[in-house]
Amino acid sequence: MAEPDLHRAAVFGLGSMGSGMALSLLRAGFDVVGFDPSGDAVARFVAAGGRGAASPAAAADGAGIAVGVVVNAAQTEAVLFGPDGAAAALPDGAVFVSCATMDPERARDLARRVTDGGRLYLDAPISGGAARAATGALTVLASGSPDAFARARPALDAMAAKIYELGPEPGTGAAFKMVNQLLAGIHIAAACEAFTFAARQGLDLAKVYEVITASAGNSWMFENRMPHVLAGDYRPLSAVEIFVKDLGIVQDMARDARFPVPLAAAALQLYLAAAGAGMGRDDDASLARLYAQLGGVSLPGEPQS
Repeated sequence: MAEPDLHRAAVFGLGSMGSGMALSLLRAGFDVVGFDPSGDAVARFVAAGGRGAASPAAAADGAGIAVGVVVNAAQTEAVLFGPDGAAAALPDGAVFVSCATMDPERARDLARRVTDGGRLYLDAPISGGAARAATGALTVLASGSPDAFARARPALDAMAAKIYELGPEPGTGAAFKMVNQLLAGIHIAAACEAFTFAARQGLDLAKVYEVITASAGNSWMFENRMPHVLAGDYRPLSAVEIFVKDLGIVQDMARDARFPVPLAAAALQLYLAAAGAGMGRDDDASLARLYAQLGGVSLPGEPQS
């Protein structure tokens, strides 16, 4: 098998996050090969100057750095070990950078299987959203061996503004990400609750946004998500189903640890209700629409209640 080419990167998953990350690698001078089950996503990446592959194995062949930007542990496992999987095609010594959000135990298991095959594994979940992915300004919460960090560093520098090295053991990065997701899910739910409560009071929502973003009640999620509600635009930058998954993982971890997470549990029920009402693939700011339906409130762009 050929030696890994440190200037060649494979990116698995060319959605809203992965496409931006792949383009950031291109701008940094990497030869980037992308794979996605969506032919349209691959075609867009090729049109932007990248190269496409028909399978994970084809994308991984000869790559020194491989980046998995898929939804969860199951998709990561399929990319690595499924039919035409990347793990066997990566050269010895190549590093797989796993960016999916998953349970720490799953991260440790995948790391063991990758390293048993002679490759390196970096547990490296990401935060920051599609806009920061497109500009190479993500935050990476990473853990893994010094060798894995060294091999992945040039790619991480191209994709991220902040890289946290959180220890030598895979799974630590995943645990940090779940703490972040617990907070993010609650903050979005709280922002949607407050904004729709303001609408129920008959307040000017544009003025509410102006006042709250300059006040102590502000949060990054309020500031980032409530413009979606003001515009009545729920095209998915981050879908409701993401937090059904992620807060579900939080619940599983908390149950195993015998640790109470009542706010996360309440938020999960709201995401489940929104998904059950047909909003699962819509932007996670759709929790405001759920509140509006429950409270008889009219929001911008929505039918009058």
